Amino acid sequence: MLELSFAALAILLGFKHSYDPDHLLAVANFLRKAQTTKSAIKISASWAIGHMLTAAIITTLLYVFRESVLTAFLGNFEKIVAITLILLGLWSLKDLWLHSHAHRHSGLEHEHAHLHKHEKGHEHRHMFGIGIIHGLASNDEMLLLFTASLGLASLAEILAGVAIFSIGVVIGMVAFAFLFSFSLLRTRSNAVYKLVTLATAASSIGYGSYLLAAG
Repeated sequence: MLELSFAALAILLGFKHSYDPDHLLAVANFLRKAQTTKSAIKISASWAIGHMLTAAIITTLLYVFRESVLTAFLGNFEKIVAITLILLGLWSLKDLWLHSHAHRHSGLEHEHAHLHKHEKGHEHRHMFGIGIIHGLASNDEMLLLFTASLGLASLAEILAGVAIFSIGVVIGMVAFAFLFSFSLLRTRSNAVYKLVTLATAASSIGYGSYLLAAG
């Protein structure tokens, strides 16, 4: 019975953790460029895998070294997250620049201004790296899970709890990716795309600046 309630706690904390503002904003900067819902889900899953990797490492360090490692190092990663959010916001803003290309219609040449919004890149790899950073920096729910299990389980069992926690993170982030990309792709509107890009970039820069100031 204890194991079942612990697993339920882990997956619920993971689901909640995926909706931290810095997580959503970082992933949204990439989701707005996804060409399909499937691609959006892959992007969010890459972030979650990176997060899961460092979550396991941090939990092991906490188990072995307790509070000493936490107070000495982990607090500094919040600043890295803040800087990452600001850089992602600036990267998104560049997509608002219009590019003109000449076209010929009925013998007349003129220019159309448009956005290059679907340039191919390495979104999955980038999101994996950003997930690693977030796994180092955002540990409130993981600490609660660790505290709940301390004295009741071995390190292997605690890591199993982190794995279940990570399933909750994946579920939450995939749900967000589906809703975000489905709504954006369904409109197929350049104006909506620009509005979403501006809102995402401004929110990312604003929240990143807030985290820097608060730190």
